[in-house]
Amino acid sequence: MSVKSAATSAPLFAGPLAIGTLSAPGGAAFPGLVVPDGRVLDLRTALAEPALTVLSLLECWEAELPRLHGLAGDRAGDWLPLDGLSVHAPLEPRQIFQSGANYRQHVIDLEVAHRAQDDPRTVEEARAEIAAIMDKRAAEDLPYVFIGLPTTIAGPYDDLVLPSWAKKPDWELELAAVISRPAYRVTVEEALEHVAGYTIANDLTDRATVFRRDMPAIGTDWLRCKNAPGFTPLGPWIVPAGSIADPSDLRVTLKLNGDTMQDESTKDMIFGVARMVSYISQTAQLLPGDLVLTGSPAGNGMHWGRLLRDGDVMDGSVTGLGAQRTHCVAEETS
Repeated sequence: MSVKSAATSAPLFAGPLAIGTLSAPGGAAFPGLVVPDGRVLDLRTALAEPALTVLSLLECWEAELPRLHGLAGDRAGDWLPLDGLSVHAPLEPRQIFQSGANYRQHVIDLEVAHRAQDDPRTVEEARAEIAAIMDKRAAEDLPYVFIGLPTTIAGPYDDLVLPSWAKKPDWELELAAVISRPAYRVTVEEALEHVAGYTIANDLTDRATVFRRDMPAIGTDWLRCKNAPGFTPLGPWIVPAGSIADPSDLRVTLKLNGDTMQDESTKDMIFGVARMVSYISQTAQLLPGDLVLTGSPAGNGMHWGRLLRDGDVMDGSVTGLGAQRTHCVAEETS
C-alpha cells in the first residue's frame, strides 16, 4: 500500500531525512532515503552499492550517516515521488526484544482493575499504593524483556490477518529503537550511542493465549500469544536518533476506527530507552538492525473491553516518526 493510502495530514517525520524500504509497482524493494517534501532516493544507486539493504546500511551507520545528510541536501540525483511507491517494513531485524509492563499508568490501571473483590482499599488508596510500588521499581528494579520472532514483522500499511485461533487479539503501539552497532554489556550512559534511530511498532498480542491453561505455574506463553505472522506492523520509517531530541518525550497515539484508544507520552515509561538497551546488553549481544520495543501505554483493548475483529482499522502514530495504518481481516478457513 502506498503512503497516499494511509491518509494523514501530519508531517512525514521529524528532521531532514529518514530511511525506509520501498518499491515501485512491479519492482523489487529497495533501501530509500526519504526527505520531508515527499521525495525518495534509491540508495543502491546513490551510494553505488547494488546489493545495499537497510540492514547493511545500519552496519556502517556512523560512516554512512554524513553521506545520507549530504544526499538529502542535494537536489540532484534520480529522486522519485513518494506518492505511488509501496512502503514496506523499514528493515528485517535479526532480533526483536520486547518489553512488558513498562508504562506506569498502564500498570497501575491493570493492577487496580484486577485487585481482589474483597480488597478493603478504595480505588484512590489502591492507586496511590501501586504508584509508590512503580516508583520504587523504577529506582531499584529491572526491566521486563522477552524475545520475539522476525517473522512477525509486517509493513506499516499491510493488512493484518487475524488468526482463527486468536480469540482476543489486542493492539500495543510502541516506540521502537533501532540498533546501529553491536552492544554487549554497555552502561546506561553508553547505551544511546548504539541506537541509530527510532520507528513505530504495533506489538500485537492474543490475550486469550498469554497464559498456559494446561500449566499455569509455567507463566506466560509469549511464543503463542505474540508471534503470529504479521503481528508486528513496523514503520514506516527509521528516523535518525539525532532528529529526535528526547525519546522520553514523544506522544504515542492509536486510533481504532477513528476513536482514540491510546494517547500517552513516553514520559510515562518506567524504564527509558537507555536503561532498556543497557539491561538487554548485560545478557545478550545487540546487533545492527535489532529492535528494542519499549512497551505500550494504557489504552489496550482489554482496558476498553473491545478486541480486534474483522474490518477494524488501526491508525498509529508516534511524534516525529510518521504514522501507520493497519486494516484487520479475518483468516479464511476451509
